[in-house]
Amino acid sequence: MEKFKKVQKIVGEIAEDAEKFYEKNNKAAGTRVRKAMQELKTLAQEIRKEVQEIKNKQEAAAAKSKSTTTAKKTEAKKSDAKKTTAAKASTKKK
Repeated sequence: MEKFKKVQKIVGEIAEDAEKFYEKNNKAAGTRVRKAMQELKTLAQEIRKEVQEIKNKQEAAAAKSKSTTTAKKTEAKKSDAKKTTAAKASTKKK
């Protein structure tokens, strides 16, 4: 979130320079805008990577949780099947 706030700050800071460049043809302001845009591009790429890493971690955690839950359900079914088989065998003996 820190990087996103930095993006917002940079955009706010270059608004005046952008106006100077586009409306008054101030070349120095245009250079500052280009420099800020390059920094925004870099930050945007870093944010994209960070978001993807977080998503991947969340998906891995969800998959692990689902896997654990599935394994527990499978184990419970096997246990129930054994109990049912044992109960049937015990009934046949009587």
